[in-house]
Amino acid sequence: MPYSVPQNIDPNKIFLVNFSELEGRWDPQFYTPKNLGLVRSITKRVKWKRLKELVKFSTETWNQKDFFEEEFPYGEISEIDTSNGDIRNIHFIEIAKAPSRAKMIVHNGDIIISTTRPTRGAISLVNTKLPILIASTGFSVIREVDENVILRTALFIILRLEMCLLQMGQRSSGGNYPAITQDELGKIIIPVPPLHIQQQIVNVYNAALSQRKKKLSESKAKLASIDQYLLGELGITLPEDSHEKTFIVNYKDVDGGKLDPKSYCNNVKNLKNAITDSSFEKQPLSTFIVNESSGDWGEDIERKDLDFANYTKCLVLRATEFDNRYNLKLDNSHVKYRYISNVKLKRMNVKPNDLIIEKSGGSEDQPVGRIGILTREILDNETIAFSNFLHKITVTGIDPQYLFFYLKTMHNIGLTDSMQSQTNGIRNLIMSEYKRQNIIVPDKKTQTKIADHISAIRAEAKALEQEADAILEQAKKKVEEMILG
Repeated sequence: MPYSVPQNIDPNKIFLVNFSELEGRWDPQFYTPKNLGLVRSITKRVKWKRLKELVKFSTETWNQKDFFEEEFPYGEISEIDTSNGDIRNIHFIEIAKAPSRAKMIVHNGDIIISTTRPTRGAISLVNTKLPILIASTGFSVIREVDENVILRTALFIILRLEMCLLQMGQRSSGGNYPAITQDELGKIIIPVPPLHIQQQIVNVYNAALSQRKKKLSESKAKLASIDQYLLGELGITLPEDSHEKTFIVNYKDVDGGKLDPKSYCNNVKNLKNAITDSSFEKQPLSTFIVNESSGDWGEDIERKDLDFANYTKCLVLRATEFDNRYNLKLDNSHVKYRYISNVKLKRMNVKPNDLIIEKSGGSEDQPVGRIGILTREILDNETIAFSNFLHKITVTGIDPQYLFFYLKTMHNIGLTDSMQSQTNGIRNLIMSEYKRQNIIVPDKKTQTKIADHISAIRAEAKALEQEADAILEQAKKKVEEMILG
């Protein structure tokens, strides 16, 4: 009598595999009933082909000589919006400073697939204003698609469905950073419905994208209103941009030898004067700081030679964790875990309502000085540390939520931009100057009113974003139903 697994055993932990089902791989995860069942559900219900039968992967690479003179456009995996596949930002990098992985040539119309942690769905149908961009070798690039069998846009949509992402995970290998080879990627099963159904799929998906865009625009408009609301409540009238290029500064006005022109231009002076003109009390930020700490990057999670009695595994916050509202957004597929020494972790001493300030990094379009606030929800779910590019302050005598919103607005209107320096391409926030800045301090009741009102606006914006995401998820489910019946 053939052996059978007892019914009280988890079938995804102990299971039997027929010899005929082996694919030359010996990793048990590949053959779990869940994974094999997924493939069977596709192959038994619909017409299908392997991805490699439908496409040709590009092997075109960049030699750092062709196409560009000084800078090149670089698409990073982290810049792909996993919700819709858009490339959020393309960085321009000096050719001399090109990362070693910047090799893949990408054209508009190419489908690029992140082969690192592929289940995240960092997949994009490239559509930029640039004829060519350079991508990391962490992408597989699909250039040719047999559109007599499958429409390019339909393929992009199908690749981002759970049925395909799970297959990518099944065929990946590696521990903390699972990756899929291009050969294994080519083996995933792609359902191929009739062309007229594919066109319907594209229409459904595009309609959902349009609805999602509308919801996100509404959300963005609400968030954009916050700065004007706060400034209005505090009696701050922003000055008009002087657009000056040349100006004179008296030597006696030079602050601590700082020679950055941004610090002395009329725009900054006028902003500071507008704050001074507010009728509310003003106090330096340092007045409210009772504790502060720099961060630490810690030790790699893969290290085996540490004295683990003296280290703690932590989720280490980076500037990457600031979302578009400066919330600390912890995406479990993207966060970094590191070992932090217990001595340094005790020094950081993070707690609810601590403010986390970006003190190094930034870019031309994104000045250093972004800020987040730690919530009890974050701290209850993880052991939190923060990187050496961030700085923590604990405050008293002022509503921390109000202070968070106030400092965020100061960053948005350009005041924080004047408090940074730049060395070796790295922007640094001058913390001594940052802590000297005047904070407008209304009475506690007004602080609470302002904080509560802004929190309500942010909650409304978040709800709209969630509705936008739900629209896309519903479209994906509808597409799956159209494919599988």
